[in-house]
Amino acid sequence: MSRTRVAILISGSGSNMVTLAKDMASPDHPGEVALVAANKDAPGLAKAEAMGLKTTLIPHKGRPKAEFEAALDEALRYAGAEVICLAGFMRVLSPEFVARWEGRILNIHPSLLPLFKGLDTHARALDSGMAVHGCTVHGVTAALDDGPIYGQAVVPVHPGDTPDTLAERLLPREHELYPAVLRRFLAGNTAPLPLL
Repeated sequence: MSRTRVAILISGSGSNMVTLAKDMASPDHPGEVALVAANKDAPGLAKAEAMGLKTTLIPHKGRPKAEFEAALDEALRYAGAEVICLAGFMRVLSPEFVARWEGRILNIHPSLLPLFKGLDTHARALDSGMAVHGCTVHGVTAALDDGPIYGQAVVPVHPGDTPDTLAERLLPREHELYPAVLRRFLAGNTAPLPLL
Protein backbone atom coordinates (compact mmCIF):
# COMPACT_ATOMS: atom_id res chain seq x y z
CA MET A 1 0.00 0.00 0.00
CA SER A 2 1.37 3.40 -0.99
CA ARG A 3 1.30 5.77 1.97
CA THR A 4 0.84 9.54 1.84
CA ARG A 5 3.83 11.44 3.20
CA VAL A 6 2.78 13.89 5.92
CA ALA A 7 4.75 16.82 7.32
CA ILE A 8 3.88 18.05 10.82
CA LEU A 9 4.63 21.69 11.69
CA ILE A 10 5.06 22.68 15.34
CA SER A 11 6.04 25.67 17.46
CA GLY A 12 5.82 24.24 20.98
CA SER A 13 5.51 21.06 23.03
CA GLY A 14 4.36 18.93 20.11
CA SER A 15 1.71 16.95 21.99
CA ASN A 16 -0.58 16.72 18.94
CA MET A 17 2.46 15.91 16.78
CA VAL A 18 3.33 12.97 19.05
CA THR A 19 -0.26 11.70 18.86
CA LEU A 20 -0.33 11.94 15.06
CA ALA A 21 3.09 10.33 14.68
CA LYS A 22 2.20 7.43 16.99
CA ASP A 23 -0.97 6.79 15.01
CA MET A 24 0.93 6.90 11.71
CA ALA A 25 3.38 4.30 13.07
CA SER A 26 0.59 1.76 12.66
CA PRO A 27 1.20 -0.34 9.51
CA ASP A 28 -2.44 0.01 8.43
CA HIS A 29 -2.31 3.83 8.45
CA PRO A 30 -2.68 5.53 5.03
CA GLY A 31 0.00 8.09 5.98
CA GLU A 32 3.57 8.23 7.22
CA VAL A 33 5.59 11.05 8.77
CA ALA A 34 7.87 12.66 6.20
CA LEU A 35 9.16 15.48 8.40
CA VAL A 36 8.57 17.34 11.65
CA ALA A 37 9.46 21.01 11.16
CA ALA A 38 9.54 23.84 13.69
CA ASN A 39 9.95 27.58 13.35
CA LYS A 40 11.81 27.83 16.68
CA ASP A 41 13.71 25.53 19.01
CA ALA A 42 10.57 23.86 20.32
CA PRO A 43 10.48 21.01 22.88
CA GLY A 44 8.50 19.02 20.32
CA LEU A 45 11.59 18.72 18.10
CA ALA A 46 13.42 16.70 20.76
CA LYS A 47 10.34 14.49 21.15
CA ALA A 48 10.24 13.89 17.39
CA GLU A 49 13.96 13.06 17.30
CA ALA A 50 13.49 10.63 20.20
CA MET A 51 10.79 8.92 18.11
CA GLY A 52 13.24 8.53 15.24
CA LEU A 53 11.47 11.05 13.01
CA LYS A 54 13.23 13.33 10.54
CA THR A 55 13.24 16.89 11.89
CA THR A 56 14.27 20.35 10.78
CA LEU A 57 14.42 23.76 12.40
CA ILE A 58 13.60 26.72 10.15
CA PRO A 59 13.75 29.88 12.28
CA HIS A 60 11.35 32.67 11.34
CA LYS A 61 12.78 35.33 13.62
CA GLY A 62 14.75 38.11 11.97
CA ARG A 63 13.92 37.19 8.39
CA PRO A 64 11.22 38.31 5.95
CA LYS A 65 8.11 36.12 5.93
CA ALA A 66 8.57 35.30 2.24
CA GLU A 67 12.11 34.07 2.89
CA PHE A 68 11.01 31.93 5.84
CA GLU A 69 8.16 30.41 3.85
CA ALA A 70 10.41 29.72 0.85
CA ALA A 71 12.81 27.83 3.12
CA LEU A 72 9.91 25.94 4.71
CA ASP A 73 8.44 25.06 1.32
CA GLU A 74 11.82 23.82 0.09
CA ALA A 75 12.28 21.60 3.17
CA LEU A 76 8.79 20.15 2.82
CA ARG A 77 9.26 19.34 -0.84
CA TYR A 78 12.74 17.91 -0.27
CA ALA A 79 11.25 15.57 2.34
CA GLY A 80 8.59 14.49 -0.17
CA ALA A 81 5.70 15.83 1.88
CA GLU A 82 2.29 15.63 0.25
CA VAL A 83 0.08 16.80 3.13
CA ILE A 84 0.83 19.25 5.97
CA CYS A 85 -0.59 18.99 9.50
CA LEU A 86 -0.29 22.12 11.62
CA ALA A 87 0.01 20.98 15.23
CA GLY A 88 0.47 24.01 17.45
CA PHE A 89 2.28 25.90 14.69
CA MET A 90 1.96 29.49 15.81
CA ARG A 91 2.61 31.27 12.53
CA VAL A 92 -0.03 32.55 10.13
CA LEU A 93 0.84 31.24 6.66
CA SER A 94 0.61 33.66 3.75
CA PRO A 95 -2.05 33.29 1.05
CA GLU A 96 0.78 32.53 -1.39
CA PHE A 97 2.08 29.62 0.70
CA VAL A 98 -1.43 28.27 1.28
CA ALA A 99 -2.15 28.46 -2.47
CA ARG A 100 0.92 26.30 -3.21
CA TRP A 101 -0.45 23.61 -0.88
CA GLU A 102 -4.15 24.19 -1.56
CA GLY A 103 -6.40 21.46 -0.19
CA ARG A 104 -3.46 19.73 1.52
CA ILE A 105 -3.04 21.60 4.83
CA LEU A 106 -4.91 20.59 8.00
CA ASN A 107 -5.00 22.47 11.29
CA ILE A 108 -6.43 21.81 14.72
CA HIS A 109 -7.95 24.82 16.46
CA PRO A 110 -9.07 24.89 20.12
CA SER A 111 -12.63 26.05 19.60
CA LEU A 112 -15.80 24.98 17.87
CA LEU A 113 -15.28 26.95 14.68
CA PRO A 114 -16.59 29.26 13.40
CA LEU A 115 -16.68 30.45 17.04
CA PHE A 116 -13.57 32.04 18.54
CA LYS A 117 -11.13 32.25 15.67
CA GLY A 118 -7.62 33.36 16.61
CA LEU A 119 -6.06 33.30 20.08
CA ASP A 120 -7.28 33.00 23.70
CA THR A 121 -10.10 30.67 22.73
CA HIS A 122 -10.62 29.12 26.18
CA ALA A 123 -10.92 32.48 27.94
CA ARG A 124 -13.22 33.79 25.23
CA ALA A 125 -15.48 30.72 25.49
CA LEU A 126 -15.73 31.22 29.26
CA ASP A 127 -16.34 34.97 28.93
CA SER A 128 -19.16 34.24 26.47
CA GLY A 129 -20.93 31.92 28.90
CA MET A 130 -20.65 28.85 26.68
CA ALA A 131 -22.11 25.59 28.05
CA VAL A 132 -19.77 23.57 25.82
CA HIS A 133 -16.38 24.12 24.24
CA GLY A 134 -14.35 22.03 21.85
CA CYS A 135 -11.84 21.74 19.06
CA THR A 136 -11.99 21.67 15.28
CA VAL A 137 -9.84 20.10 12.58
CA HIS A 138 -10.22 22.13 9.42
CA GLY A 139 -8.66 22.71 6.06
CA VAL A 140 -6.40 25.75 5.93
CA THR A 141 -7.30 28.60 3.58
CA ALA A 142 -5.99 32.13 3.19
CA ALA A 143 -8.48 33.32 5.83
CA LEU A 144 -7.52 32.78 9.48
CA ASP A 145 -9.08 29.66 11.08
CA ASP A 146 -11.41 29.27 8.15
CA GLY A 147 -11.81 26.56 5.55
CA PRO A 148 -13.81 23.34 5.48
CA ILE A 149 -14.48 21.64 8.81
CA TYR A 150 -13.36 18.00 8.84
CA GLY A 151 -14.15 17.18 12.46
CA GLN A 152 -15.11 18.59 15.83
CA ALA A 153 -15.00 17.29 19.41
CA VAL A 154 -16.96 18.73 22.32
CA VAL A 155 -16.30 19.06 26.06
CA PRO A 156 -18.64 20.47 28.74
CA VAL A 157 -17.85 23.73 30.47
CA HIS A 158 -17.99 23.25 34.24
CA PRO A 159 -18.79 25.87 36.88
CA GLY A 160 -15.54 27.35 38.15
CA ASP A 161 -13.60 26.47 35.00
CA THR A 162 -10.58 28.57 34.14
CA PRO A 163 -8.88 28.81 30.75
CA ASP A 164 -6.26 26.35 32.06
CA THR A 165 -8.74 23.74 33.33
CA LEU A 166 -10.72 23.98 30.11
CA ALA A 167 -7.58 23.59 28.00
CA GLU A 168 -6.54 20.58 30.08
CA ARG A 169 -9.93 18.91 29.63
CA LEU A 170 -9.90 19.61 25.89
CA LEU A 171 -6.42 18.25 25.12
CA PRO A 172 -7.36 14.53 25.27
CA ARG A 173 -10.21 15.26 22.85
CA GLU A 174 -7.75 16.95 20.47
CA HIS A 175 -5.60 13.81 20.67
CA GLU A 176 -8.65 11.71 19.81
CA LEU A 177 -9.98 13.91 17.01
CA TYR A 178 -6.88 14.87 14.98
CA PRO A 179 -5.63 11.31 14.25
CA ALA A 180 -9.14 10.12 13.42
CA VAL A 181 -9.70 13.00 10.98
CA LEU A 182 -6.27 12.59 9.38
CA ARG A 183 -6.88 8.90 8.71
CA ARG A 184 -10.19 9.72 7.04
CA PHE A 185 -8.75 12.66 5.09
CA LEU A 186 -5.90 10.58 3.68
CA ALA A 187 -8.40 7.91 2.66
CA GLY A 188 -10.38 10.55 0.73
CA ASN A 189 -13.18 11.03 3.26
CA THR A 190 -13.68 14.74 4.03
CA ALA A 191 -17.16 14.45 5.56
CA PRO A 192 -17.19 16.17 8.98
CA LEU A 193 -16.52 13.79 11.88
CA PRO A 194 -18.41 14.74 15.06
CA LEU A 195 -17.03 13.46 18.38
CA LEU A 196 -19.63 14.34 20.99
